[in-house]
Amino acid sequence: MRIKLSFLGAAQNVTGSRHLLQANGASILVDCGLYQERHFRTRNWDPFPVPPGNIDTVLLTHAHLDHCGLLPKLVKEGFKGKIYCTAATADIARIILLDSAKIQGEDARFKRKRHQKQGRTGPYPYVPLYSTEDAQASLASFSPVEYRQSVQLGNGVEATFYDAGHVLGSSIIRTKVRRNGQQRIILFSGDIGRPDRPIVRDPTVFEKADYVLIESTYGDRAHDDTKDIEKLIAEVINSTAKAGGNIIVPSFALERSQEVLYYINELLQAGAIPPMKVFLDSPMASRITTVFKHHPELFDKDMKKLVKMHKSPFSLPGLELAGTANESKAINNMRGTIMVIAGSGMCTGGRIKHHLVNNISRPENTIMFVGYQAVGTLGRSIVDGADQVRILGEKRRIRARIVRVNGFSAHADRDELLKWLQELQSPPRRVFVVHGEPDSAKSFGPHVRQQTGWKVTVPAYQDEVVLD
Repeated sequence: MRIKLSFLGAAQNVTGSRHLLQANGASILVDCGLYQERHFRTRNWDPFPVPPGNIDTVLLTHAHLDHCGLLPKLVKEGFKGKIYCTAATADIARIILLDSAKIQGEDARFKRKRHQKQGRTGPYPYVPLYSTEDAQASLASFSPVEYRQSVQLGNGVEATFYDAGHVLGSSIIRTKVRRNGQQRIILFSGDIGRPDRPIVRDPTVFEKADYVLIESTYGDRAHDDTKDIEKLIAEVINSTAKAGGNIIVPSFALERSQEVLYYINELLQAGAIPPMKVFLDSPMASRITTVFKHHPELFDKDMKKLVKMHKSPFSLPGLELAGTANESKAINNMRGTIMVIAGSGMCTGGRIKHHLVNNISRPENTIMFVGYQAVGTLGRSIVDGADQVRILGEKRRIRARIVRVNGFSAHADRDELLKWLQELQSPPRRVFVVHGEPDSAKSFGPHVRQQTGWKVTVPAYQDEVVLD
């Protein structure tokens, strides 16, 4: 039995997820993500290591851009097969990919104009990776499947999708390869969520696997306790309301915005905060929230109970979805304490910048961060304690209160990842540690080896391994 794995992305880095499984004459690509780190972005323009026309099938773990963002390019360059994923992932990917295509076009035009003015050339062409038409074309290849439904990929190869607990519709994919009376099970973890997170169900655990590809985004650390999230949010809201200010929340459109609404809903139900207007000022987050409403079958038992009692966080009293630019601007005229949840999560673009302009210099307001702020972003400058920052071309003095609410991560940490692996009842033949920065992946690999005695590998970009 000859099975080959090729690590074509998310190998000692955290974006550009692509893993090629070749078995029994079939070529199966697991994820096809966009590189987002600045020093890896040129890879997005590189030719695919395997001609797209030679790939039979794509299996998509979830709809984050670093897992699905190169699918339009793959289809544009010759892929003719099906893209299997859950229905919720397909619905969210539609939103994500069309938005990505729009941004690709805007970025290409802006860089061309800026570089022409500066008299220099860029590291990659001044053309978008793909257009809106390319994104639309790729959507026709999506073929939704249900959790635990096996998909026959031909030649003795099958795939089954299981809850990953990361974002709505996210999956751990189990592949089985059969030949000459033998069978091998290969698990692709995708991104694994944390146990007991709101809205989505916990990650599925497995008793048996021959090979495991496991993410390691937080493989070198343990997260802060999540028990204090509600308490801290309540303190922020109550103290800001007492001061007569607003709460501005930079947030990611997928999952994070919906989780913030969940906690606000819980606090309102408990009478722990006063009633107030909550604006979800992100067209993408609003569309994704609608997808959540359409897939209640994927909720965990607590969320299902809320829906049954007509107390869903997506219909909480005072919630308003700001769709148009005029609706967004009108928020500035509101009186009394309000909360505004807007993108982007690291304040790198979008409507959050306009809300910061109107609120960051007023001491009665609070800017509440609910996600990681990467080095070099506006959000990072703010949380690191800058006295002033440049927003929309002008310097703004920071007088608002700055608060970080930790514990929101949608990724399992080192201990949770190890616990997930240790559910296996017998040692796998090998564990491959992927989807982590070098320090994280190279820390988690030895940690797993030390704790279990298993054979563990941390593959590099474009490594190929033949599985026995």
